[in-house]
Amino acid sequence: MSNTWYGLIDNTVYKKLSAYLKEIAMNRRKGFTLIELLIVVLILGALAAIAIPKIATSSTTAKKNACDTNVDIMNSQIEMYFANNGAYPTDYVAFFTNAAYFPEGRPLCPFTTAYVVTADRVVAHVH
Repeated sequence: MSNTWYGLIDNTVYKKLSAYLKEIAMNRRKGFTLIELLIVVLILGALAAIAIPKIATSSTTAKKNACDTNVDIMNSQIEMYFANNGAYPTDYVAFFTNAAYFPEGRPLCPFTTAYVVTADRVVAHVH
């Protein structure tokens, strides 16, 4: 009978001690340590160092591509004028404002550089 009594006490003490140790462990890990926060900040800094230059160069590349597209559009419209009239336009200022060929107006360079027409072609320019 004493073994049964000792077993009950031992089991009760073990459960209380186990619950107490779990509570201590949970109370101790409620937040992040300084090292964990430092690692997260370093990782975010490395990602930003990689991403920001890529974003900056992508906008310049997009503007260059838009400019090249505008040159192609203007040259194709000059060819369309030639196909319709049998001759190239003589007055390019009036041609580029002609709503039949440019319903939304003359394309403008995103870098605000003027397009130059030579030999019935719009010449691509360097930015």
